[in-house]
Amino acid sequence: MNANAARHIQLMDTTLRDGEQTQGVSFSANEKMNIARALLQSLNVDRIEVASACVSEGEKQAVSQICSWADSEGLLDRVEVLGFVDYKRSVDWIVSAGGKVINLLCKGSEKHCREQLGKTLESHLEDIARTVEYAQEQGLRANMYLEDWSNGYANSKDYVFGLVSGTSNLGINHYLLPDTLGLMSPREVYDSLQDMLSSFPEAEFDFHPHNDYGLATANVLAAVEAGVNTVHCTMNCLGERAGNASLAEVTVALKDKMGMQLSIDESHIAVVSGMVENFSGKWIAANTPIVGADVFTQTAGIHADGDLKGDLYVTNLSPERFARKRTYALGKMSGKASLINNLEELGIQLSEAEQAKVLERIVQLGDSKQVITSDDLPFIIADVMESKEYHHITLLNCYINTGFNVESTASIRVDLKGTEYQGTGSGNGGFDAFMDAITEILEAQDFKMPELIDYEVHIPRGGQTNALTECIITWESEGRDFKTRGVDANQVLAAVKATLRMINLKLHDS
Repeated sequence: MNANAARHIQLMDTTLRDGEQTQGVSFSANEKMNIARALLQSLNVDRIEVASACVSEGEKQAVSQICSWADSEGLLDRVEVLGFVDYKRSVDWIVSAGGKVINLLCKGSEKHCREQLGKTLESHLEDIARTVEYAQEQGLRANMYLEDWSNGYANSKDYVFGLVSGTSNLGINHYLLPDTLGLMSPREVYDSLQDMLSSFPEAEFDFHPHNDYGLATANVLAAVEAGVNTVHCTMNCLGERAGNASLAEVTVALKDKMGMQLSIDESHIAVVSGMVENFSGKWIAANTPIVGADVFTQTAGIHADGDLKGDLYVTNLSPERFARKRTYALGKMSGKASLINNLEELGIQLSEAEQAKVLERIVQLGDSKQVITSDDLPFIIADVMESKEYHHITLLNCYINTGFNVESTASIRVDLKGTEYQGTGSGNGGFDAFMDAITEILEAQDFKMPELIDYEVHIPRGGQTNALTECIITWESEGRDFKTRGVDANQVLAAVKATLRMINLKLHDS
């Protein structure tokens, strides 16, 4: 481990090339430019692969933009383009786009060489040599992919060794070894790469994993343990099929689990992840390691309590490390500590009795609303703290039906001072239909409904469509205005609760 600590591992990000092979992903030239800038300058990735040669004129324009910018920043040697064994075609394309590095895609499997190209190893080597020599004449630095290397090594190791030894005199900078179909286990990665490294000690090997078995990050660790010093990855695990290795996971695992040194600025990982998420249209899961929306959220009350009493559930994966913040979810699993942490964040102080009331309401709401955010908390507090609660009338059941271009209807059942009543109503909208139904019940009891003066609906700033809704209604009765508040995830029911609070106040005063 001490020997490992001195090693610097390079990351080559291929979001803009391999990542764009994700189904449905196609970055515009401007998006590629912004991602390239973020990868090289914000994240400080060692190398980036930005495109495949000869794809389209639009792709060439994007590569030209990136190369021109990178050249002005002194970063051009860190920008690479995949090319093919086609003598001048790929090389000319890359040179005309301003590139300086070609990643030559060769056949790393005898079966591919024989059946796809119709070539022998010897004839393939001749084509590779001709393309590499031409590339170098044009001022390009050459790396070489051994496509489907993992299958090639497993099925015909002699072919793979012959490919490397047959190109060893060409001045290849890096041999890029892909597990193209994501088939390898960590043990297979370790054994095969150790064999490659010991057989060709002068060669520089990169490992390029895929995630078909969900083993990409584990396979990176195995590759580095075997002695590889450069690994490939993408942002957000983008890539064909199940994707490539995640840059965020690879970075953290190499640092924390193997003591490796990396160039990556971790504080920008989440921001760049969000940029790629928006540009690609591929949304990551909320529980995605490092970058997911929920990975620094404690839900269980016992965890919040442990953090409050001594950071008992804090690990090396602190949110501050990635310029993020820890949050404590509010819901039916919340405990007192979850509430206290959120109150401190908002700068709100409540007595223990008030905290108990608020927590009780949070748990009740959690049964009907999956997530309650800290932004919802002021609404809940205001609702719970609203003067005194009276229960002269209780809503037992409420069914509201509404639709487009049809009159809304409501059917309700209430307990009024110990007696059960039913009512139906209709109106222009769900709340109007409820008011018609409740008025029918109350007028029979000589209750005079106050006049509705104002009706306000609020959701938390930045709230979603399922956010808690606060409804504040201003009423006028006997020349006096007063307000009541209701809170619910359903906007109509928030108004219903505000109305029931008004009725209870009036019944208590009568």
